[in-house]
Amino acid sequence: MEPTGVEPIKTLAMRLSGFPGIGMKTALRLAYHVLEMSEESARGLAEAIINAKEKIHLCKRCGAYTDSELCSVCSDKTRDHSLVCVVAEPKDVLSMERMREYKGVYHVLGGTISPIDGVGPNDLRIKELSQRVDDEHILEVVIATNPDVEGEATSSYIVRLLKPKGIRITRIAHGIPMGGNLEYIDEMTLYKAIEGRRDI
Repeated sequence: MEPTGVEPIKTLAMRLSGFPGIGMKTALRLAYHVLEMSEESARGLAEAIINAKEKIHLCKRCGAYTDSELCSVCSDKTRDHSLVCVVAEPKDVLSMERMREYKGVYHVLGGTISPIDGVGPNDLRIKELSQRVDDEHILEVVIATNPDVEGEATSSYIVRLLKPKGIRITRIAHGIPMGGNLEYIDEMTLYKAIEGRRDI
């Protein structure tokens, strides 16, 4: 459904409707809200978006979002760098960090294996994970991909790749429902899932 009315409002609403979970009705409501903001607030919002887009990039070690060479987790010497949690997307790091119980570091794959979408192991940061296991003193890899078909396929591939290296490989417990998404899981469920991780 395309909005009707003044062209700049239509354009703004169409742009906002491109966000996940935002339909045209909500996009129009947000567009009208922007119009009601002061010019200073509107410019601040626009500048924050541009600033984030220009300054945020992926950590060169783990692949999480950062505005410096290494993210705050990778550069934190108090973290357990022998424990690596493997997640699919950079936003999953934020989800894991919300529970404040995990003290290791991360490795972001940049997606999951999905043949139907044309995504194979070589399209993800799996080689980099294997290299980290070879180069760094990693004792345990915790696989925390979503418990869906793609997440399980990715987990199985990583297990086959890393098992011969002789390190401990665990999978977060399925306190997370099948088909669930880490971004929307509450902190307690995540905590129970990582506390109940098991060898695979």
